[in-house]
Amino acid sequence: MIDIKKKIGVPKYKQIINSIEEAILSGTLRKGDRLPSINNVKKSHKLSRDTVLMAFNELKNRGIVHSVVGKGYYVSSENVTVSQKIFLLFDELNSFKEDLYNAFLENLGPHVQVDIFFHHFNEGVFSKLIHDHAGDYNFYVIMPANLKNTKSYIHILPKEKVYILDQMHEELSVYSAIYQNFEKDIYINLNKALVYIKNYKKLILIFCQKKQPEGMRSGFVMFCEEHQLAYDVVGDLKKKPLEKGELYIVPEDKMLLKIIKEMKHKSLKLKDDIGVISYNDTLLKEIVEGGITTISTDFNAMGKRLAEMILNKEQLKIENTNNLIVRNSL
Repeated sequence: MIDIKKKIGVPKYKQIINSIEEAILSGTLRKGDRLPSINNVKKSHKLSRDTVLMAFNELKNRGIVHSVVGKGYYVSSENVTVSQKIFLLFDELNSFKEDLYNAFLENLGPHVQVDIFFHHFNEGVFSKLIHDHAGDYNFYVIMPANLKNTKSYIHILPKEKVYILDQMHEELSVYSAIYQNFEKDIYINLNKALVYIKNYKKLILIFCQKKQPEGMRSGFVMFCEEHQLAYDVVGDLKKKPLEKGELYIVPEDKMLLKIIKEMKHKSLKLKDDIGVISYNDTLLKEIVEGGITTISTDFNAMGKRLAEMILNKEQLKIENTNNLIVRNSL
């Protein structure tokens, strides 16, 4: 099954991979079949254990084989066209992260497989997903959100294979990343909107500590205190009724819809009575209520650049910029 030739200019570990791929394509090996053991290949072809292991690990990273402790390696996929396999861990899926995901896929090319997982801001789920899939992929793209102790889980992965996405914790600074600087972005963009903001008597940031980056809160507070503006930071609106003359900064779309619904119930007018700045632009925000002002990064650009970094094996930290889009809500 495995054919190794000398002096043909092809590394021996590549010849092992080619032999196994040919066996799968010919039907000699099928899904579920066991591969020859590492020791068997090593002895039969007078190779080092590291050479055989390198070949098996590459096939494993591509998802073509999997290992069972104490039993060996088995064929898990007959799709040998997959050249790379990527582990993608998101916190949650929403419309703008879907844009990021689609842009990422579109720019990777046809022979790269991406498996997507979600931790839903749960540290236990995050830890288990990393642990269960360590060693199974060529690259790991990880969105840590604001979870603590993520470095203690990620450290089991090879540093050069890890890319951090969206939030960049100081403890993760050793890894390549494409991220947002939330403190700087909200501070700069609120300053751009200052002429509109001064029309309101109080600014309210709706901030969910479990989901939102701390930099968003600190940048908001810094802006308000610098300009001596009345402000508040609240977790939700259950105990905080809308009041005329307030401006709301709303990171989550669900809360945005609740504000609009309550405004209609109280006959309050958007912009004139209540101001709104939402986070992360979508097509819906261009249309609803004549347009909602947003602070937003370009998620399509983020996905495209991330794909380029992985394909080119770039070890970089790139800050994705945010912009203010002023519409009818301000």
